[in-house]
Amino acid sequence: MMAVNYSTLRENLKKYCDAANQDLEPIIVTRKNGGNVVLISESEYNNLLENLYIRSDPEYYNKLLKSIEELKSGKTLRSELADE
Repeated sequence: MMAVNYSTLRENLKKYCDAANQDLEPIIVTRKNGGNVVLISESEYNNLLENLYIRSDPEYYNKLLKSIEELKSGKTLRSELADE
């Protein structure tokens, strides 16, 4: 994670936006009077929202974890979809 002050960010906005997007690097923007903010890519933001949504439903989240464990342990069946 990278930290940069507001003035430096403003002077080099493209550079830091590129870092957030290309390297998926969160950038903490520090401010003199507090109230820091974090700059992240849209894809990271969407990923955070998706994870929050999935984890907000304990039943669904537990099913997902169980499915992952079954996949890792080889307890899966392979089947072909029929073409119509």
